[in-house]
Amino acid sequence: MPTSEAETAANVSTVVDTVPPEALTYHSIINSANEIVVGFLERIPYFVAAIVVILIFWFLSIIFKKVVQKFLGNRIHHQNLVKVFQRVGGALIIFVGVMIAMVIAVPGFTPAKLIGALGIGSVAIGFAFKDIFQNLLSGILLLISEPFRIGDQIVSGEYEGTVEDIKIRATTIRTYDGRQVVIPNSDLYTSALTVNTAYKQRRLQVAVGIGYEDDIEAAKAEIIQALNKADSVSKKAEPSVIATGFGDSTIDLMVRWFIDDGTQANKVASIHEVIVEIKTALDTAGVNIPFPIRTIDLSDPSVTAIVKKINDERAIHHEQNTKRDKGVNETASE
Repeated sequence: MPTSEAETAANVSTVVDTVPPEALTYHSIINSANEIVVGFLERIPYFVAAIVVILIFWFLSIIFKKVVQKFLGNRIHHQNLVKVFQRVGGALIIFVGVMIAMVIAVPGFTPAKLIGALGIGSVAIGFAFKDIFQNLLSGILLLISEPFRIGDQIVSGEYEGTVEDIKIRATTIRTYDGRQVVIPNSDLYTSALTVNTAYKQRRLQVAVGIGYEDDIEAAKAEIIQALNKADSVSKKAEPSVIATGFGDSTIDLMVRWFIDDGTQANKVASIHEVIVEIKTALDTAGVNIPFPIRTIDLSDPSVTAIVKKINDERAIHHEQNTKRDKGVNETASE
């Protein structure tokens, strides 16, 4: 005799009630895991397609950079503008590729939802990435305004070296002792910056001291002649020698000259050459370069008192030694 629906439901309810809760939990976990695995396996073709899309757009960004370099590299005087086009354009292409890949790989994802999420969390994102955005904007402004180029030698804060790369986030320099320093672009854009190679010519200077007994004009003529002999001294600008003050032991002179290439290596080499030439010229001319000298004025009352005290102590000590020696001799003669 067939059972009614009510009897069937009652039987099922009775069976479920007799199953332990642990068995139900285990079966639910297994079913959930199976659903996740099946869902993942079903999405594998979409993940592969998303990866392929990202790779395609990555190659497109590389091709875009090469095309920009080919067509604009020789036509635009400011090469940093070319870098801006390359990097910003390449980043946009990759961003579009990532958006398309996410639409393919993630069910229900749309760029509108991403924009909405960014809008909701824009304040938090702004605070979290404030420094990054500031560096990115500063990098773009540096590339556009071009205060320095790759290969220039700059001084920023306590760092000095040759610019090796200018990226949107940071600039890399190589110091003269061979270290690599990465400086955030916001620091370069908002702080004072010295570009030593902005101009071809660069002025150098060294201090020279001559004796008080020497003729200043004669020494100046010898130094100018020595500068004219130095190969590193520019012939496009006249060197100069000026007296700057009365030193403790010397008349202080400041020697100034220009070099045609202001790199650090040329600066160091030129200073060495000029010092050697000046020393040789002054020695040949008999101009003295004095050592530090201290003069003691014995006419000062305080100095006189100290000297008198020292002499009195020496006299007393000498008299004591004489008496002692005399007593020893008398004892020996007895």
